[in-house]
Amino acid sequence: MSITSILKSALVAVAVATGAPLFAQGTPINAEAFDALIARGPVADAATLSSNTWASKIKQAGTLRLGGTQTSNLFSLLNEKDGKMRGFDAGLAQLLTRYILGDAAKYQFTQINSSTREQVLVNGQVDMVMATYSITPARAEKIAFAGPYYTSQAGVLIKSTTKTIQSYEDLAGKKTATQAGSTGPAILAQFAPKATVQEFQTHQEALDALRQGRVDAYVTDYTLLLNALSLGTGDAQLAGAPFGAQDPYGIGLPKGSDGVAFVNAFLKKIEADGTWARLWTVSIGQRTGSTKVPTPPALP
Repeated sequence: MSITSILKSALVAVAVATGAPLFAQGTPINAEAFDALIARGPVADAATLSSNTWASKIKQAGTLRLGGTQTSNLFSLLNEKDGKMRGFDAGLAQLLTRYILGDAAKYQFTQINSSTREQVLVNGQVDMVMATYSITPARAEKIAFAGPYYTSQAGVLIKSTTKTIQSYEDLAGKKTATQAGSTGPAILAQFAPKATVQEFQTHQEALDALRQGRVDAYVTDYTLLLNALSLGTGDAQLAGAPFGAQDPYGIGLPKGSDGVAFVNAFLKKIEADGTWARLWTVSIGQRTGSTKVPTPPALP
């Protein structure tokens, strides 16, 4: 069973068992457990760091420059009360920061969106991008990817009052939102070529267009839709099951960087010692009622 199927089944099961609205406010992350997990993360030895140019540069600078987002409920959400970001992506980024610098807080954050992810790497503004970042051949021409560390698929979000759209097969002639610079336009071209596509710069702009009735549906990464639903008020729902090819998430790095080998070795390490599974549990599993930890995708 895929990760997305597990999440969907868990959300449905919890709602049915409790009688709660299917897409009501999600369970907040256990901040204490998350912070404790990050604080126990591994730290690389001097030999491991000195043998890698990318990691050595970060070590010498004393800061990891991270490009990411802070509005993804399950993956990277800023807590305005304590100023900390938590979630699956945020946790991996902080664990990697700790692995290199010995302190998970030693990162400099740059807000990015789906249209600027490659550019900040090409321009040298960040050392890496961690933002539910799909690995695609087009992107790999401009940057390098470590991973994958997670997989997803595409999904369709509609208003809860919509009855005419049951899946992506019903999008012909429908005004359909997606994000510019994401995999959404290509997915729609393949699976719903007769949809009337409207591209938005951000996830939130696409959500707003759907909820205001300016579009009939929103197609994007299924994981992002789960995030939206976990924060929602019951006015939206998924139309049908996830579809399309498995969508691997990677960690964006500068083109030609030897950081790819370093980060992949780090990922293998935290998968082997159980850190990856524990992070998934506290960031996603416990918040969706799922107790079955998925198997991480195979690494190169």
